[in-house]
Amino acid sequence: MTSGQERTQHRRQRIEEVLRRRQPDLTVVLENVHDPHNVSAVLRTCDAVGLLEVHLLYTVESFPEISHRTSGSAYKWLILQRHTDVSRCYTLLREQGFRIWATALTAQAEDIFTLDFTQPTALVFGNEHRGVSEEARCLADGICWIPQVGMVQSLNISVACAVTLYEAFRQRWNAGLYNHQRLPPELFQKLLQEWLQR
Repeated sequence: MTSGQERTQHRRQRIEEVLRRRQPDLTVVLENVHDPHNVSAVLRTCDAVGLLEVHLLYTVESFPEISHRTSGSAYKWLILQRHTDVSRCYTLLREQGFRIWATALTAQAEDIFTLDFTQPTALVFGNEHRGVSEEARCLADGICWIPQVGMVQSLNISVACAVTLYEAFRQRWNAGLYNHQRLPPELFQKLLQEWLQR
C-alpha cells in the first residue's frame, strides 16, 4: 500500500470513528448571537463533544458569517439549521423528541448539574447582551443556569456553552452513549460519503 493510500485509509477510519460518536439527540440553539467569533467558538465545542446539528435562530440579528478562519473548519463537520421564528424552531425540535432548555439567570432556573443530559436535549443560548429572548424562555420546557459564586454573574456565551456541553458530555460518556453508533445506518453512510469529499 502506498503512502497516499495509507493516508486515505487513515482518514476514512478517522471519519468513521467520529461519525460513530455523533450524538443526534443533543443539540444547541444559538439565538441572535451577534459575534461570529462567539458562534465559531461554540461550533468548535459542538464538534468536540460530538454534536450532529446546531440550530441558528436569528429573529433580530443577521445570520453570522462563518468561515474556516474563524471556526477552525468545525462548521464543515456539523449540520447547521437556520431558523427565523422561535415557535417554528421549537416545534421542529419537539417533533424530533427534544426537551428544550433555555439558559437564563432566573429564580426558576435549574442547576445544569441536576439535569439529565442523557435524554434528548436542546440547549438554547442567547445574545451576548440581551441573553435568551423572553419568547424563547417562555416557550422552552425549562430554564437552566450554570452555578457561579463570583461577583460578576456572567460568562461569555462560548464559555457558558462549553461548560454546559461538557457536563452533557460527562454524563453521556459515563452512560456509554459514545461507545456505540447512534446514527441510523442510512444517515451514517450518507454522511460518510459526504465527509469523505471534504
